[in-house]
Amino acid sequence: MYKIVRKEVLNETVELMEVIAPFVARKCEPGQFIMLCVEPDGERIPLTIADFDRERETVTIIYQVVGYSTRKLSEKNVGDSIEEFVGPLGKAAPLPSAKKVLGIGGGVGIAPLYPQLRKLKENGADVDCILGGQNKDYIIMKDQMEAICANVHYASDDGSIGSKGFVTTPLEKLLDEGESYDLVIAIGPLPMMKAICHITKKHNIKTNVSLNPIMIDGTGMCGGCRVTVGNETKFACVDGPDFDGHLVDFDEAMLRQGMYKEEEHKCRLERK
Repeated sequence: MYKIVRKEVLNETVELMEVIAPFVARKCEPGQFIMLCVEPDGERIPLTIADFDRERETVTIIYQVVGYSTRKLSEKNVGDSIEEFVGPLGKAAPLPSAKKVLGIGGGVGIAPLYPQLRKLKENGADVDCILGGQNKDYIIMKDQMEAICANVHYASDDGSIGSKGFVTTPLEKLLDEGESYDLVIAIGPLPMMKAICHITKKHNIKTNVSLNPIMIDGTGMCGGCRVTVGNETKFACVDGPDFDGHLVDFDEAMLRQGMYKEEEHKCRLERK
């Protein structure tokens, strides 16, 4: 059992939990993820690691309440425990030495972006970021990002913070104005990452993305998380989740991610 020591409601659908998980906290690196079960015989949920504290032996996760299991997780409070919390899983994000890095996060994708940018800054890189969401309330971890980034740019669907529209708008503006980056890290919805890679490829900027396909066991046994990268089949759970964005077949990934859309829709109707 894994005790919850902190819980925060970040907006109406997104929450943060800090969990005591000594073995995970000792070994995890930016880019890796955990699998949890809220209750005995519960559904396995893969969640990327948003932060960790080796001294306190805690791991921080951020999740969106969208289905049965995340709703059960949301019902937990400080002092309660989670049944299973397995990790670290996946490979650590490839973080090459770079002088200047741009991180781009959309929605809950901001959470796994943060530890990567923090480590790059610790390694001596100058770090900027672009954060996007539906509105100002859906852009999470603003304070943490502003603490490590030299420049933080915002984009929102309704224009309530930063530029109105997608994160690609400030990205194109920065590049058109002559900003130069050695590396771009993009984490968010697949269409967002695809659009970013389309832009950065034209500018010949190395771009890493984090993929979150359908995942069951997290160990490569089931094959459910297979993606095509550089015309080769990869398993996001053991070969990733971070890959060279210019090699990812995003169209295939989006088709596979939508395989259970009808069932998800029914689940949400039942929830209502």
